[in-house]
Formats: sequence, C-alpha cells, structure tokens
Amino acid sequence: MYKLVIFDLDGTLVNSLFDLGDSVNAVLEEEGLPTFDYEAYKYMVGNGTVKLIERALPDNMRTKDNIEAFHRRFAEQYQRRCLDKTRPYVGIDKALSFLKSSSVKLAVASNKPDEFAKFIVSNVFDDGTFDIVIGKREGVPTKPDPAIINDILSAAKVPPEETLIAGDSDVDVFTAHNAGIKCIGCEWGFRGRDELEQAGADFIISRPEELTELFR
Repeated sequence: MYKLVIFDLDGTLVNSLFDLGDSVNAVLEEEGLPTFDYEAYKYMVGNGTVKLIERALPDNMRTKDNIEAFHRRFAEQYQRRCLDKTRPYVGIDKALSFLKSSSVKLAVASNKPDEFAKFIVSNVFDDGTFDIVIGKREGVPTKPDPAIINDILSAAKVPPEETLIAGDSDVDVFTAHNAGIKCIGCEWGFRGRDELEQAGADFIISRPEELTELFR
C-alpha cells in the first residue's frame, strides 16, 4: 500500500504557465528582446527558473552573468505576479482531500525556487494539505537528480517502495526512476501523454480524479 505521494507543482498541481510566461516576457520586453507565447513556454519550463531564463534568452546572450542578471529581474516580476493567474487544476483539491482522508502523506517536490514553491502552495491550498514542500535550494541539484526526493523520503519516514511520484513531464518520470520510485504521469499538464509514455511512466492518468482509483 502506498503511504506517500510526492507531487510536482507546476503543470501537475497548479497551472502556473501564464504567470511564469508573463513574468519572463515582461523582462524580455524591457530589453526589446523577442517574447514567447504560452504554448512555447510549455516546453521551456520544468528544469527550474534559471534554466527557463537561459532558454528564453537569445543564443548570443546566454552567458553566466546575463542569465544571473535576467533571473534576478525575473524573480522580481514573478514575486508580483505569481498568484495572478495560477490556479489548481480542476479536480486536484478533491483528489488531495481523498488521499488525506486515506492517511496518505502528501509532499511537493519542485524545481521552482524554494521560497516561491512554499509561497504558492501556502496561498493556493488549505493549511495542512501537504506534509512537506521543498523547492530548489542553493547547493542542491534539481530534478531529475533524486536529491530532493531523498530528502522528502527521509523527512516523511516512508521508503521508496511505499511512495509514488506524480508529475507532468519526463523530468518527473526520470526523477522517480532515479529514486527507485514508480511515477504517475499526469497528462493534463504542460507536456502531454506522448512525452510521459516515451519517458516510461508507470501509470498515466488523464484527470486528477483518477488519482483516487489507485488507492481504492
């Protein structure tokens, strides 16, 4: 029986694409650089916001100093915008309530900076919904490295074989398998079913309500 579900945040629990895209575009516009539509941002997110900025910059501007400077400006924009349009996916709240009522521990593992991950979760979901929320921390590698997952397992005191990871991209599938954990691919997110299948997701579900069927 599974005792812990670790969720990705962006594209799995919440649709944050519009606020992320708007924040990056605001910085690009200030510099007269090309911007991107939301569809393009679906394939630019997933590896953390530093990588997002790197992908958004023209090739000839992708220096370490430029990426750091643009990321600081992005963070300022995102701090103001991160709750403007970000909402839980329809059905997520109900699925989470069912899991909590079934004594399943819930956690969030995100490549989003830790402060943003915690801020969004605390403002979008009811207090106590998640037992553990961890985002990108200085000096700790991002997913698909399993470091963040191992930290959650240690804090939750649940072994990998009693854990599931739920996410919408191949990053989540690779993270799960790197940690020795089965992965639920969530096709309602940013990337879709094909990517999840190709990455080798152990389960693929099309609606949040289907999460409950794995525990019935």
